[in-house]
Amino acid sequence: MMAGETDGAAASADSDHLLRTRGAVRNVDGHVIACAASRDGRIAAFATGEGELHLASLQPGDDGWRSVAVHDGALLSLAADILPGGFVTGGDDNALCRIDGDTGAVAGLARGRRWVEHVATVADARHPGGGLIAAAAGRQVELRDGEGTLLKSLEHDSTVSGIAFDTKGRRLGASHYGGASLWFTASKNAAARRLEWKGSHIGVALHPDGEALVTAMQENELHGWRLADGHTMRMSGYPQKTQSMAFSRTGRWLASSGAETVVLWPFHGGGPMGKAPSELAGVPSSCCTRVACHPQHDIVAAGFADGTVLMSDIGTRRVLPVCGTGGGAVTALCFGGGGSWLVFGTGTGRIARIDLSTR
Repeated sequence: MMAGETDGAAASADSDHLLRTRGAVRNVDGHVIACAASRDGRIAAFATGEGELHLASLQPGDDGWRSVAVHDGALLSLAADILPGGFVTGGDDNALCRIDGDTGAVAGLARGRRWVEHVATVADARHPGGGLIAAAAGRQVELRDGEGTLLKSLEHDSTVSGIAFDTKGRRLGASHYGGASLWFTASKNAAARRLEWKGSHIGVALHPDGEALVTAMQENELHGWRLADGHTMRMSGYPQKTQSMAFSRTGRWLASSGAETVVLWPFHGGGPMGKAPSELAGVPSSCCTRVACHPQHDIVAAGFADGTVLMSDIGTRRVLPVCGTGGGAVTALCFGGGGSWLVFGTGTGRIARIDLSTR
């Protein structure tokens, strides 16, 4: 048994207890491509490939759900809006939209000539309109203020495969073929810092304090750059591609999918160079497909290809089963309400919310 791996017999005793006693489940049409929680922690959103956004209340005692048709075609990307109770989405109708989570009203922010495949937001009063919205379409990333006004267009040499802000929105990282680009959002200089490494880079994560940038690669490995000096880091050994990665709340650890366990790389004490990763709880013969880090504690939630969802404490390695197998592969996973809720969705349209608050 690998370090941190849960005992299968113990985990199967009542693996659905938390979902059954503290959760609510719905089945919707379409593949769930992403989920997010609103900035104020009151609402969760689940995006489907059918172009709909399914909204669920994250308030105890409120069992409200609603569905909103947002895009004329597939919904491709989702993020919490700068506004407290809303969301931002991108679709294959080339539109960037803003959705009011309370009323379901949809407002168009922009429409271009390419699919809006990635969106990211950051809320910070130091930015115009209270935050920033980034949307990637083809080789271009458009950076907008919190009100949706276009600030600048960031051009890349190849199609952008992922975008991520640091915690305060000072920098934006973008992955693409041949490496990544790092943009200073407030800079008037149009040039990016190029982080080069041969190959296809398919996703990006930015250290919360801006100390490192990490990309997932087509070759079943991660590649990173220490931003202080440009030192490169190779993190390999995955049996499958890493589809999901997230830094812990302090940036000490990078959790990642792509194996039967949650692979945890150290980003303290000199970083992961020359060090083996730790492993958190896994599911035998099922690959981890999604990870999410708790915003207040060193806890990682993980979803697997067989539908299992687990939560693990990084320090103690204690494991809390959330739900067992079934319902399709987990394709979306996040914490909401300051960590008092966990929400997830699957490839077969199963969506769920679990109340983690103390009772």
